[in-house]
Amino acid sequence: MTLRKFAVSMFVSAILASSALADSPITSTNFSEAYKDEPIVAEAIAAKGVINDRLMEYLVNEYNPVGVKMAVINAIGWQISGRKNSELFLVYLKKNRGYSSADRLYKKGKADELLSYAYLKAMDNYFNVDEALRFAERAVKKNDESRTFHLIRGLIKAQKMMDESFCSVYQIADGIRKNEELKNDIRTAAVDIIYEYLDIYGDSC
Repeated sequence: MTLRKFAVSMFVSAILASSALADSPITSTNFSEAYKDEPIVAEAIAAKGVINDRLMEYLVNEYNPVGVKMAVINAIGWQISGRKNSELFLVYLKKNRGYSSADRLYKKGKADELLSYAYLKAMDNYFNVDEALRFAERAVKKNDESRTFHLIRGLIKAQKMMDESFCSVYQIADGIRKNEELKNDIRTAAVDIIYEYLDIYGDSC
């Protein structure tokens, strides 16, 4: 066994042994680092984990780039004890977009709104991403050409697969990488950060 494979093996074992899942697709892909030059991302970092009206206004503005929107959510971050940013975002959408419920958002929401809600929900509780994945799947159906959409759904789906197969975590990510038909609407540096982490799981295949 090579030193690298041994290190990967020990890393994977540590993940399995940790109920907190502190190292995982949702918690260990800090791609907002590639967008730190964006004032709105800097504002998200300064928000110290709590979404605010200014950030939510940015997320729902259809003219803002989706790559930056996801970097904003990534910069807000996660917390092991959980957060309620998706709930705050839903309240904002109810007030400003007229959705009466999460179910109504699911049925009538715009692609970016659905993806933002999905990613916020996954960041709020990465121990259970079933509902986040459901919204992410819906979002991708509405924008199937975006690499950003596929990557965010991929991170959420990979998170879910952590309990089942590390190889599947890698395969989900690698499938997106190999899809040359997707529109590259996320910075290359951000993609590199995502794959720097997810490629670790390739040795499990």
